[in-house]
Amino acid sequence: MMRTIEVFLVILIITTAFIISSFFAVLPQPRQVSPLNLRRLALTTLQTLDSDYDLSATVFKPLDDTAWSNLQIALSACLPPNIVYNLTVYEVVSGSNGKLYRQLNLSISNAQTLGVSSDASSYLVASSNVTFSIVPEKIGEHGGGGTLYILNCSDSNGWWITGYTAQSLAGDLYNLLSPYFTTTIMVQNTVQLREIMDGNKISSSPKESVENAVVINTFGECVPIPQDYCQGYSRQSEGYQSGVSYPYTRFCYTLGQKTRIHNWTWVSIVGYPLYYVSNTVVFADQQNGWGIYGMRMTYQGGINAFLQGLDNKTPFRYDDTGITGSPGVVYLSSEAMYYCNYYGIYPSPYQTSTRALSTSILNNYHLNVGLYVFNQAGNYLPGAVYRHVFQGDTKITGTLLALGLTRTPDIRLTVLSLLSYYKPQLYRSEYTATGTSRLVVLQLSQAGGA
Repeated sequence: MMRTIEVFLVILIITTAFIISSFFAVLPQPRQVSPLNLRRLALTTLQTLDSDYDLSATVFKPLDDTAWSNLQIALSACLPPNIVYNLTVYEVVSGSNGKLYRQLNLSISNAQTLGVSSDASSYLVASSNVTFSIVPEKIGEHGGGGTLYILNCSDSNGWWITGYTAQSLAGDLYNLLSPYFTTTIMVQNTVQLREIMDGNKISSSPKESVENAVVINTFGECVPIPQDYCQGYSRQSEGYQSGVSYPYTRFCYTLGQKTRIHNWTWVSIVGYPLYYVSNTVVFADQQNGWGIYGMRMTYQGGINAFLQGLDNKTPFRYDDTGITGSPGVVYLSSEAMYYCNYYGIYPSPYQTSTRALSTSILNNYHLNVGLYVFNQAGNYLPGAVYRHVFQGDTKITGTLLALGLTRTPDIRLTVLSLLSYYKPQLYRSEYTATGTSRLVVLQLSQAGGA
């Protein structure tokens, strides 16, 4: 009985204490428990008002313009009824210490004061007569080279470029890359290709320079071959060993020599580099086994011959050793990903590679990697820029960009690779030019109500 009375007294004491403490406790107001985010509300309101550029147009007009009345109506409609506001406009001016803002006699408000607690957001707008541009640095402006040659040969066919023609790829590459080079020239036939191989200009442009140029082969695994090379390289008197199945590999050797002599950057956009040669006049009745006429196979000897010529190995020896692999899905390198954002070029960050060159070519042909386009996959490089430097020297004598990917070609990767390697700067227009930009500040406060 006594224990029951004790328990009852404990319950009575606790209950009484709770009632007394609740009576004297001061509870916070609802707005303090769950406050309204005024800064976020202000920014969202400014963005809403400028969704059709109405805000941008209005803040450049005098305060007595009817547009300000419409703006105030829209502003009141966007905000809850218990929100008071003050919208003020500042002009952006240039100063010796950076950006400065000068308050204009342009402001609207629905209250004389915002009280002791308020928050604000700012929003930068530009006048309608302002145009913004990005001017790229020209490759070759501050040094040698600067000429981009794009193979657009009408007397050749491509391979491993399913869904495209070499000519359509050439046009797209011209549009994307020409702003970054001092001179961009389309090589319209194999006669012109022979001219630049011999070091001769093919245009009237005084800025054309064969030396240190970039040459893009848009024909995929095939490369255009001039007629006289077709006729000369089919004879054993040109230095071939008897029994060679693919005599036109000698042209690939010569192309490698010319790349070294002229210090070219030779670009293979997809697949196995130099697997075929093409001339639709000389090989008009010959096809590659897949119904594409005008080409002859060089097989795996083509890229080996090119690298022999690039490394000045003499005499030329036919070599059909396989130097490619199929690592499968590969990923853009961190450097390439960085320049995706810098230049605004966004190919898929992962690709399928079935023609990746082996790392063995680095030591065998005095090459070093100037840019990893894709991360190395085992002993293979799915996409990279290879620079030739003779042992004991520091001078680059010829460069190869090879993207060993599965068809079809994505020329954005070619563009990204070249820009990531040469790194031309982008000069953006000045956004804060005096008189063309204004800063709008919306200050909000909560009035009345709990």
